Amino acid sequence: MRKLIVTEFVSLDGVMQAPGGGEPDYPHQGWTFTFERGEEGDRFKLDEVLESEAMLLGRVTYDGFAAAWPSMQDEVGFADKMNSQPKYVVSSTLRDPSWANTTVLDGADPIAAVRELRAGEGGPILVHGSARLAQALIAADLVDELHLMVFPIVLGSGKRLFGEVADPRRFRLTRAEQAGETLITVYEAKRD
Repeated sequence: MRKLIVTEFVSLDGVMQAPGGGEPDYPHQGWTFTFERGEEGDRFKLDEVLESEAMLLGRVTYDGFAAAWPSMQDEVGFADKMNSQPKYVVSSTLRDPSWANTTVLDGADPIAAVRELRAGEGGPILVHGSARLAQALIAADLVDELHLMVFPIVLGSGKRLFGEVADPRRFRLTRAEQAGETLITVYEAKRD
């Protein structure tokens, strides 16, 4: 079974919307750019991507990534990994994905499709952003780890990471460290 990891930039009040911009109608877009995450934060994000074997994205996040990543380059391999690894996008409307190595999960039950993907062979699958998808995966108890980079800001409005769930979901803190002005926390699902 593959590990499903939800990785997010979040504010102190749990907002995850448009941390890097791309949503002109959201008044706080790009809110992460006013903070330093330091070498520790950069290393954490690089390791996370290099250790993953696939990405799972919602349509809005996919569209933003597909518009930006194919033209990016760097010297550490981050962009190459983002562009070359398999990508799965949950969408009922995407027909011709433009980003290389993209598979659309558009069945009647996307959670069942994700459950099947997770049950297969391979390494970790990262879910970046994708608010509605992340909430649905948490509610369906499919998330094995949460990787949160918490930024010291209260935004007051915007999409939040955690929505309503029918049953509580328990996690165990396995890592907490300061990274520049941010806090990195890693939680494992506690299923007993």
